[in-house]
Amino acid sequence: MTTRPADTPVTAAPASAKPVAVIDIGTASIRMAIAEIRPDGGIRQLEALSQSVNLGKDTFIRGTISKETVEDCVRVLNSYRRILREYQIENAQQIRVVATSAVREAANRLAFIDRVYIATGFQIDPIDEAEVIRITYLGVQPFLVSDPALAEARAVVTEVGGGSTELLLVKGGDVVYSHTYRLGSLRLRETLEALRAPTLKVRNIMETHIHRTVEEIADHVARDGTIELIAMGGDVRFAVRQLQPVWDGRSLARLPLKALEDFTNKILGQSEDRIVRKYGLSFPEAETLGAALLAYVLLAKELQLSSVLVTNVNLRDGLLKEMAAGASWSKEFSEQIVRSAMDLGRKFAYDESHATHVMQLCAKLFHQLKEEHQLPPRCEVILSVAALLHEIGLFVSNRSYHKHSLYLIRNSELFGMGKKELLLAALVARYHRRASPQSTHEGYNTLDRDERVAVAKMAAILRIADALDESRSQRIHEFACTREGGRLVVAIPLVEDLSLEQLAIKQNGALFEETFGMSVLLRMVNN
Repeated sequence: MTTRPADTPVTAAPASAKPVAVIDIGTASIRMAIAEIRPDGGIRQLEALSQSVNLGKDTFIRGTISKETVEDCVRVLNSYRRILREYQIENAQQIRVVATSAVREAANRLAFIDRVYIATGFQIDPIDEAEVIRITYLGVQPFLVSDPALAEARAVVTEVGGGSTELLLVKGGDVVYSHTYRLGSLRLRETLEALRAPTLKVRNIMETHIHRTVEEIADHVARDGTIELIAMGGDVRFAVRQLQPVWDGRSLARLPLKALEDFTNKILGQSEDRIVRKYGLSFPEAETLGAALLAYVLLAKELQLSSVLVTNVNLRDGLLKEMAAGASWSKEFSEQIVRSAMDLGRKFAYDESHATHVMQLCAKLFHQLKEEHQLPPRCEVILSVAALLHEIGLFVSNRSYHKHSLYLIRNSELFGMGKKELLLAALVARYHRRASPQSTHEGYNTLDRDERVAVAKMAAILRIADALDESRSQRIHEFACTREGGRLVVAIPLVEDLSLEQLAIKQNGALFEETFGMSVLLRMVNN
C-alpha cells in the first residue's frame, strides 16, 4: 500500500530548482523519493512513497521473479509514473531507478528489466554491492564528519537488508573496510521455511546463521578505542520509533541495546498476523522485522556495545546526493577511492613511490589535455586507480604482468567502485604496455563504444605518465603541454637528460598517437 495520502497536494519546484525522483526496487517493497535539487546542490525532499512487493521471496526461493510479481511491479511503477507527471518529472535525466539483490540475483532479471521498460518507460539499473555501499556512504557521510566524537571513533555502519548486509568501517573519516555479506532478513526467513524447522528451534537456527556473519564482521573491527555501531534500514528505524516516539529523524538516535533486545524478543514472540494488526505493517515488512533486528542485536553484542546509533538515512538519500553531484564525485569521496586503491596495492607489494608519482603525473596530463580527451570527471578517478595499480600483476609474475594486473584489479573489492568502474580501471592498467586494445580482448569486448574510447584515452595518458617516470626516480614533477602541428610537446624544466624518457615514449607512445592523432615530443626547458 502506498504511503502517499490521496489528497497530498503537489507543490511545483521553484524555477531555479531541478525536480528529480529516485526509485529503489528492493526485496520487499518499491520506494520512491521525489525531491528538488537547488543550484547550490542542496536537496529538499518533497514526497516519499512505498508499496509492498514480493520480489525477494520469488528470487530467494525460486531463483526467478514470477509473472505475477513482475506485473505487480509494473502496476506500482505505473502508479509512480502518474505521480511524477504531476510534478512534471518526465525526462529520463530527472529519474534514477535502481534495483538491489532481489532483481540482481534473479535468473530472469533481463526479462524483468525489459518488461518494466516496455510497460512503464523506466530504465532499471541493477546496481551491484559496491555501488550500494558507495551510495550508502554518500548518505551517512555528513553524520560521520559533523560529530567530532563520532569522527574519532571506529564507526561500523551497517544495514541488514532483505537480501544482504552492507558494511562500512570508517575511522577518522576514512573508509578502512567495506563489504557486502549474503545475510538478509528475507533470505534468512526463506531459508528457515525451506528447512521446515519446528517453531521452537527457529530462533536457535536463526541465531546460528547470523552468528557466522557477525563473527566475520567482528574480525575486521579492531577492539582498541571507541567503537560505534550505526544501524540503517527500515526495520531498525521502526524499532526506534516504537521505543523513542519523539525522534524526528534529523539526528542520530541512540538506542540502549537492552531496550532493542527486549523489543526484538517481543517481535520474535509474535506471529506475523499479530505484528501486522498491532503495528500496521505490511506482511512483507512483518516477515523480515524480527530477523533484521536480531542481526543488529547480535552484532552489537559481539562488538561489546551497550547502545546502537540509528540513522534515518536510506538508499534514496544517497541516490539523491549522487544526482545532485552530477557526473563528478566529491573531492572527499574520490580521495576515499584512491586510499582504498593504495591499500590494495600494498597487499600486492607494489612500488608505492613509482605508482603514486605516475598517478600524480596522470592527474596533470588529464587536466592539461582536457580539450583533447573531453572525458567526464569520474574518469580522472578511474585513471588514478589504474595508475596506482598498473603494476600489481608483478606480484604474480614478471611475464605478462599487465594481464595479471587486469585480473587482480577486476576481481578485487575497492570502496566506491562498482564492477563496471573496476573493469574500466583494470583495462586501463592492462593497456599501460604492449598491445593496443583489441576487440577480441577479454573484458574490452563487453564495452560499448563510449567506454572503449574512454579506455583508449585513459590508457594512452597512463603510458605517457609511466614513461615520464621511466627512471623510477620521480625526478619529473612539472611540465607544460602545447600543440605544435601534429605533435604534443611536453616541455620539462630543470632536467638535463631526457634520453631515458624519450626512449620510453618512443616505445609506448603509439597508443597516444593512434587515439589523439598526435605524436609526443619531450623538450627540455631551462628556466
